[in-house]
Amino acid sequence: MSHFYSAYGLNISSDLAIPGLKTTPSTSGSDLRVWLGSKPLWASELEEVEAEIFYEGHPEDALGEPTLKIWSFPEAGYLRLLYGDGTQFILDRQATRVWATWLAPLTLEDTVVYFLGPIFGFILRLRGFTCLHASAVAVGRRALALAGDAETGKSTTAAAFARRGHAVLSDDIVALRQMGETFLAGSGYPRVCLWPDSVNLLCGSPKALPRLTPNWEKCYLPLDGDGRHFQEKPLPLAVIYILGDRQGSSAGPRIETLPPASALIALVANTYMNYLLDRTMRQKEFDLLAALVARVPVRRVTPDSDPAQIDNLCDAILEDARSITEATIS
Repeated sequence: MSHFYSAYGLNISSDLAIPGLKTTPSTSGSDLRVWLGSKPLWASELEEVEAEIFYEGHPEDALGEPTLKIWSFPEAGYLRLLYGDGTQFILDRQATRVWATWLAPLTLEDTVVYFLGPIFGFILRLRGFTCLHASAVAVGRRALALAGDAETGKSTTAAAFARRGHAVLSDDIVALRQMGETFLAGSGYPRVCLWPDSVNLLCGSPKALPRLTPNWEKCYLPLDGDGRHFQEKPLPLAVIYILGDRQGSSAGPRIETLPPASALIALVANTYMNYLLDRTMRQKEFDLLAALVARVPVRRVTPDSDPAQIDNLCDAILEDARSITEATIS
C-alpha cells in the first residue's frame, strides 16, 4: 500500500493512486485498505458459490439485467457487488477492505466514480454512519447541507457557493455524526461533480472543466485553492435546505420552514443508499434523524424557474441562514 488518503474521517491506503482524494502522509494504520484492478485468489470461489441475493437493483439495462447485484456471503464475511457494465467490488462486512476490478474499455477513473459514490456510501453505512443525499458547504464556522432529489441542483448550488469563496465539505454524500446535541457534517474529498449544462451555467462553456472519465460526460470542479476551497475538517451542521423542483414563474426563490414531522419524512426520503439498509440500520437511522430535526432547522427551497438565477438562490439561502443561526456568516 503506497498511496494514502483521507475521506469522511477515514484513513485510506491503496495500491494505486485514487484520483480525487485528499492525499495524506503515510500512517501506521488504515481504516480502509483498497486494491484497484485486482482481487484476492479466493474471490473467484465466491463467484461460483450459490449465495444469498442481498440486493438486486432496478431499473434493468437494455438486456433486461439489473444494473446492480449484491451477493452476501455471511459465513465468509464478505459482500460481492457487480454492476451491469462488469465493474465488480468485493468488501468485507466490517468495511475495512475493498477490491475492485473492471472490464475494458472502462478505466480506473470509471471505477473510481463508483468507489467515491455508491461504494463509499455503502462503506459508510456499514460503519454506522447516517448519510444524507446532499452536498455541504461551509459558511462561517458552520455547515449548510443542500439535499434533494436527483437533478434538483445540489452540486450546482454547492459549486456556486464555491465560486463565492465558501469552502465545500462534501458533494453528494453528507455523513452525519452526533456529538451530544451537535451534529457534525463530515468532510469528503476536494471535488464537486457537475453535468455539462451546470458547467455551462457556472463557467460559460460546457467544456470549461475536466471530465471525471474519458467514457462519461460528467465533469468536476477541483477545490484546489484557486479561489475554490475544500473544508478538510467536519463542521457543526447549522441548517438543512431541501431543494425542490423549479417553479413555473420567475418570482424568485421561496424558502419555507418544515415542521419537525414533515422534516423527518423529507430527510428519510433524502438519505443516501437507503435501499441497502437492513432493519437494524433503518431503526438507527430513524432515531438519529428524529434527534436531528429536533435540533437542526430544515427548510424547503423552491428555486427560481430560471437556472441562471443561481446567485439569487445563494443570496436567499445565506439570508435565511443568518436569520436562524448565531454563527457569523459571511
